[in-house]
Amino acid sequence: MDGITGSMGSREGAAARALAWIQTFSGRRVCPFNPAVEDLAIEDIAHALSLICRYGGHVRRFYSVAQHSVLVSRLVAPEHAAWGLLHDASEAYLADVVTPVKRFMANYQETETGLMRAVAARFGLGWPQPHEVTWIDRGMLRVERRDLMGPARLDMRIEPWDPARAEEEFLERFGELLGRPASEA
Repeated sequence: MDGITGSMGSREGAAARALAWIQTFSGRRVCPFNPAVEDLAIEDIAHALSLICRYGGHVRRFYSVAQHSVLVSRLVAPEHAAWGLLHDASEAYLADVVTPVKRFMANYQETETGLMRAVAARFGLGWPQPHEVTWIDRGMLRVERRDLMGPARLDMRIEPWDPARAEEEFLERFGELLGRPASEA
């Protein structure tokens, strides 16, 4: 049984995955199961992440994946900041699936890893994601829980941005980190 296509066999499942594409905000076609590096656009990533709410929407106020990503990029060492910004970029094409659910989704991690490899290649990031980014991302859970869901024990405070600001901040941070405007990415 193929975890993505239901009961189809591996050959039929591969064919179905090749036909599975989404149209992005900018009008591009992206195949999440077989992404072409040239089809990934920072504007699409920023726009989608600015509209995706963290924690499946289970927060007191809207809190976007884009804002979370900008904050992670500001907390990691400068040499890992671009990875911090883009560490959840696959969610622009797969959505933000809450971790406890994600663990039970057949082939999800494989698909997510494939997308992240394509993101890394597209934006000139080394592979794999630096451990510091993972560590800060996990540490953000405590801060986000305190500020968005309940009490925690870190000194940082998060004030959620609206989606337009999250998208703008994401693109601005991209320009700061990679030294070029998003339109040249």
